[in-house]
Amino acid sequence: MRDTRESRLLLVLLIAIAFALITVDIRGGEDSPVDGARRGAAAVFGPIESGVSTAVGPIGNAVSAIRDSGERHDRLARLERENAALKARLGSDDRSRSRLRQLDKMLKIAGRGQYGIKGAEVIAIGAAQGFSWTITIDVGANDGIKRDMTVLNGDGLVGRVTTVGPDTATVLLASDPDFTVGTRMEGNDELGFASGQGDRPLRVELLNGKAEVKKGDRLVTFGSQADRPFVPGVPVGVVSRVDPSGGDLTRTLYVTPYVSFTKLDIVGVVVEAPKKDPRDTVLPDKPKPTPTPTVTVTVTPGAEDAQAPGDGQASADGQPQQEQ
Repeated sequence: MRDTRESRLLLVLLIAIAFALITVDIRGGEDSPVDGARRGAAAVFGPIESGVSTAVGPIGNAVSAIRDSGERHDRLARLERENAALKARLGSDDRSRSRLRQLDKMLKIAGRGQYGIKGAEVIAIGAAQGFSWTITIDVGANDGIKRDMTVLNGDGLVGRVTTVGPDTATVLLASDPDFTVGTRMEGNDELGFASGQGDRPLRVELLNGKAEVKKGDRLVTFGSQADRPFVPGVPVGVVSRVDPSGGDLTRTLYVTPYVSFTKLDIVGVVVEAPKKDPRDTVLPDKPKPTPTPTVTVTVTPGAEDAQAPGDGQASADGQPQQEQ
């Protein structure tokens, strides 16, 4: 509609009529003269309103459900993040506990052997150094580390330092084929040289071809001049197989190392050698043999007489004996 003088007068007139009807309706109460018109309008527009409500209601519910669904999704996502953080903390705690156990074992070995050690963490493995059996540790020259120092952990001999940087060092593992260490057998003091064979047992050549050796015998490091590259008494491993001597000048042994070279984490570099050779004192305690149960049978005197032949006892052929 165009905004003209006539249209404005018509709008004012309609507003005046609306106010007049409202006034009459309020004053009339239940007997209002417009009540019939209101009921008629309700009869006409009621079904339309109901239909619109029916049609629009599901849409409103759907919108509400979508909004609630979003809130639920946010809550679930928050809970999942909290659970992930909790698992990460638990995993971190488990790792911390594992490291504490490793450190405790290593300190016990250092204490028993009187080794002065510098603790370190393995930060890289041999793939970074040409696929040899080496590791990189997070201590170096700034920490007093020097080339040809012995490296051990809570189980025994790990290797020796070969390269030193300001803050890191490379360790050649005892499992590397280029690794060799002098050994001494527990008890009989037979000397030999152990060489790495990768993921196979160490190969040990005893200097005495007639040495008495058996499976289960244990070896430690013999030590080097001026205690470098090896200090004495560090546990090496346990004999797993002995080759027949065959009259050779040397005797070959295969030794399972104490150290698991694929699970290295916390290690120690021996920065101070012991004043005295610890000999076999650093070796782990031998497991106590399990006692074999024995059964003692006690014979009661006169028990054999209880089975003497008597009335009604069966004879050797199974027939009842008759009284004579």
